[in-house]
Amino acid sequence: MSAVLFRRIGLPVLLLLLWGEPGQSNGQAQVTRSPGRLAPGLEKDKSQRWLRVSVTDVTACRQWLTQHYPSALVQPEAQQARLLRVRGVTAAALAACPCVSFVQAADRQARPERQLNGADFTLNKVTTVHARYPRITGQGLTVSVKESPLDILDIDFKGRLLNPDPQAQLVNSHSTIMTTLIAGGGNSSPNGKGAAWKARIAQSSYDNLFPDNGPGLAAQGVSVQNHSYGVAVENFYGQEARAYDQQVRQYPALLHVFSAGNSGNQMGAAGTYAGLANTGNLTGEFKNSKNSLSVGNTDALGQVAPLSSRGPAADGRVKPELVAFGDGGASDAAALVSGVSLLAQHAYKDRYSTLPSGALVKAVLLNTADDTGRPNVDFAAGYGQVDALGAVQTMLEGRFQEGTIMQGERQSISIPVPAGTHRLKITLAWTDPAAVENAPATLVNDLDMRLFDINGTQTWYPWTLSAYPHLDSLALPARRRPNHRDNVEQITVDAPATGVYTVQVRGFQVTQGPQAYSIAYEFESDLTWVHPSEARNLRAAESALLRWQWAGPGASALLEYRPVGQATWNTINPALNLAQQAFRWTAPDVTEAAQLRLTTGTSVVLSDTFFVARPLMLTVGYTCPDETLLTWPRVPGATQYQVYALGATHLEPYRLLPDTALVLTAAETAAQYFAVAPVIQQRVGERSGTVNVQQESYGCYIRSFLPRQLVTDTVEFDLMLGTTFRLQAVMLERRAADGSFVAVQTLTPGSRTIIRLVDPTAEPGRSEYRVRLQLTTGRLVYSSLEEVYLVPSAAEVLVFPVPVAAGEPLTVVGPPDQVLRVRVFDLAGRLRLNVVSDTGTIKTLDTHSLNPGVYLLRISTPGGREVTRRVMVL
Repeated sequence: MSAVLFRRIGLPVLLLLLWGEPGQSNGQAQVTRSPGRLAPGLEKDKSQRWLRVSVTDVTACRQWLTQHYPSALVQPEAQQARLLRVRGVTAAALAACPCVSFVQAADRQARPERQLNGADFTLNKVTTVHARYPRITGQGLTVSVKESPLDILDIDFKGRLLNPDPQAQLVNSHSTIMTTLIAGGGNSSPNGKGAAWKARIAQSSYDNLFPDNGPGLAAQGVSVQNHSYGVAVENFYGQEARAYDQQVRQYPALLHVFSAGNSGNQMGAAGTYAGLANTGNLTGEFKNSKNSLSVGNTDALGQVAPLSSRGPAADGRVKPELVAFGDGGASDAAALVSGVSLLAQHAYKDRYSTLPSGALVKAVLLNTADDTGRPNVDFAAGYGQVDALGAVQTMLEGRFQEGTIMQGERQSISIPVPAGTHRLKITLAWTDPAAVENAPATLVNDLDMRLFDINGTQTWYPWTLSAYPHLDSLALPARRRPNHRDNVEQITVDAPATGVYTVQVRGFQVTQGPQAYSIAYEFESDLTWVHPSEARNLRAAESALLRWQWAGPGASALLEYRPVGQATWNTINPALNLAQQAFRWTAPDVTEAAQLRLTTGTSVVLSDTFFVARPLMLTVGYTCPDETLLTWPRVPGATQYQVYALGATHLEPYRLLPDTALVLTAAETAAQYFAVAPVIQQRVGERSGTVNVQQESYGCYIRSFLPRQLVTDTVEFDLMLGTTFRLQAVMLERRAADGSFVAVQTLTPGSRTIIRLVDPTAEPGRSEYRVRLQLTTGRLVYSSLEEVYLVPSAAEVLVFPVPVAAGEPLTVVGPPDQVLRVRVFDLAGRLRLNVVSDTGTIKTLDTHSLNPGVYLLRISTPGGREVTRRVMVL
């Protein structure tokens, strides 16, 4: 809208034009055009690229192409009955075919949507679910990761991959990271634990932008599929979006989760919102589907990232619907929401022994989301920050209703609101039939929701956004109006009175009925600790965000800390702003079990008991043929240590020890992967990282044995040991002329694992050395052989072997770090070879050109010194 028009009509009139009167369809009636046959942006495309064509009659379309464009290439679209791929014809020419209903590009390539590495499950309360509901793990469910191939050898997926392809080439780590966020088992380290850490994992390729084969997904038991990829910015409802909506109608328990994209700073693509800054920039038309979730990303404080893609969808619907923390962008955020979706499904299945509908999961996720960005709902954060704890509790506590409704029908649901509720929130969602491609309005079955108070005298409508294609309009706050655009509606009431409220659902326009729907509701009230928890500790002397949940009015609280067993609480902040829901604090440099508490008025809220500690480091002391040693540092206050070994799918308790070392037999090392955790005050602390005891680099006591210099005037070696456990003596040995070894140095290592060894009686020339370790058990351990060239003075030069067989290499060794010039003369004084060595002091001469006989070698250094050696060639 032009500035001139704005000045003429004024803001109040402009708002009225944008919103309409109560009861109208919020701008829906403004769009009356029929869907175009060309995807936005193809109108002027004259290239003859691969195009995908929706047709009403495949046979008739092929005949038309044969008649008008006989050289065109025509292929069927895999698993899509009414679609063809065509090349050699422009998009505009194809749109002229009577049996073509829609044309879009078919050669778009999917790409990962991730930039950085990092994960934090505390903001979205995943770790809180792990702590309070340890049985809710995703076990028995299957997630499909539509991506590039993942690393099938990653131990965080052990025993849970349904269709591993050993021939797949690991092109990048993106899919492995996404799968770890969703369903990593935590076997590699605590950071490798995903949201739904016991779910099964299926894979498919994002080379196919259409939905995967439905029966195939059903056969694998897939209930959530993650899509952390995108193409270019696209803003229309295309063939892929339609196909996803159709699939979810066919498989109601299936939920598709898409990353919104990392293009939030781009202008809207061709279509309704073309050219509008930071608007309508989802990366893929498939993300415009109605029955899926699109997810944007936030920083650790819950602020929407600048690059997180924004809505609206092409027809003004709310996109993305959710946001989540994503250090690597929208990919990470989508993966986290996929994991949370599995947790919600597991919670429902735990109570009802079956899977919930995708519409119910969607309603629950949107209803429990924590508001962020502009109030209530907007086109950047959608309905808010996903809340795993709220979603799981809603399912376990049965705070939802489901039903079906016909055209014109009205149904009522009673919701008893308890005392002390700060906010009542209700969300309606349904799986809508697919619309036609490029439809200006994609909603097919339109349901309406209203809320009535306990007396029936007050009415609340859903929060609805203006979708008018102008930046000022899109930035307007949501208002309570009937929503005839989205297949999700949400109502909130702050500080509701105690009593029974009535939700009314109306079949406003149900052309393909009956229409199933789901309603979720919650009562935001209690002050709740989120982090730290039993599932996530604090690192000693490291800064971390303390987190809590609060939906009440503005208030402050006293924040305190206390080690377990002590009576005194230590003040951290005397007036903490509860509305911020996070506070950065550096834990003390101690190892102890502790608690935090918040005090506001007469209310006191204690955190879980958690540990403050530095990460425990597990090391492999040695891996000898008959045994392996594991060691770890002693943890203050720990009375025992729990050792874990990798089982069929996850780490399992293996041995409980009072000591800080464990000797494994050769048979026990078959488990391959081990970890350890301290036990303090009868509580098991955070596990160490996992070590692979079969890794060859550990060695049998000896990690490395190397000379300091290969050519030297003093023979010195550096010895690195994995441990000094049972080690009695270390001996440096030199090979004698008869092949035996003699000890040239013997020492007692004490606790040192890095040792300098010296041969004080080294002999000029080439010598071989080894290390011999004497154990208290009487066993001997030997290193590999190492060679050293000793050149006693700067003028010395070594030449060997003498004599040398013709054709065999002749080695010349000079002073350390000197460039040598070597000239070879026969006895007649003729120069036969003239070579200059690189710095490094060892030069190998090729003797193929020398006949048998005696030769003189003159070796000179840059300082002018020259050495002559006599050599016989046989």
